[in-house]
Amino acid sequence: DSSAQKLRKAAALHFGVEENQIFLGNGSDDVIALAFMSCFQSNLPILFPDITYSFYPVWCDLFRVPYETIALQEDFTINPEDYHRPNGGIILPNPNAPTGIGQTEEALRDILEHNQNSIVIIDEAYVDFGAYSCVELLKDYENLLIIHTFSKSRSLAGMRIGIAIGSETIIATLNAVKNSYNSYTVDSLAIEIGTASISDTAYLKETSAKIIHTREWFSKELEQLGYLVYPSESNFVFATHPNVSAKEMFEALKKEGIFIRYFNLPRIDNHLRITIGTDEQMQLLIKHMKQYLS
Repeated sequence: DSSAQKLRKAAALHFGVEENQIFLGNGSDDVIALAFMSCFQSNLPILFPDITYSFYPVWCDLFRVPYETIALQEDFTINPEDYHRPNGGIILPNPNAPTGIGQTEEALRDILEHNQNSIVIIDEAYVDFGAYSCVELLKDYENLLIIHTFSKSRSLAGMRIGIAIGSETIIATLNAVKNSYNSYTVDSLAIEIGTASISDTAYLKETSAKIIHTREWFSKELEQLGYLVYPSESNFVFATHPNVSAKEMFEALKKEGIFIRYFNLPRIDNHLRITIGTDEQMQLLIKHMKQYLS
């Protein structure tokens, strides 16, 4: 089924929208790439944060989309007023990565309100871990396009399922671009498993709640070790220590077979992004961090 109607119908029911407001792709990266091709065709630059998902500038270069990065504030939050400028579109993750910091409804409404002549894409890859989802704003803003993935909270990375939710016009445009070169993007197995997953809201809430609980415990443990932990609404935390090198901690943990993220990038080269695992895994991580710090 090239239209994946069974999964589209289940997704529409889950998000409370019409079937013609749902677009499916082979993973959210595929959906975002199609959105760049379909929605960002202006001579004006698109806007996104300077610290964000690393593929955004890659797609800009690949599809020859001009862009400008907007500096996050000192606390790594987004200032909506920074996006009150002429542009060819906007893409923002909510929550952001690698910071894990989410945006409020008020902030997102502000950005949408001041950019009604541009497509605003909100990448909600990690939204199920406590952030505000702007699906309810679709009724107010026809320029809003929301991207979801099945690889994070639904733990189905291997299935390669991505969803876009937007107005009938934007979704029709995405389908037209996709069908111009590939009318089959989601396979039959992914359709069946994806439908089962999105229909089981109770399990999603249960597993997400477990991760949130462990994240809050782990954040407090890091703070007791002297780390500054940024408020996370994702399945990872972003932290820095005033007296401990992030790179050296990263290397020390790697020797123990524990892998976290270190970024040799401006502004965040002494920060760590740590994904939340099981309680046992996080306890082991804290144990090794304490040993290193001692």
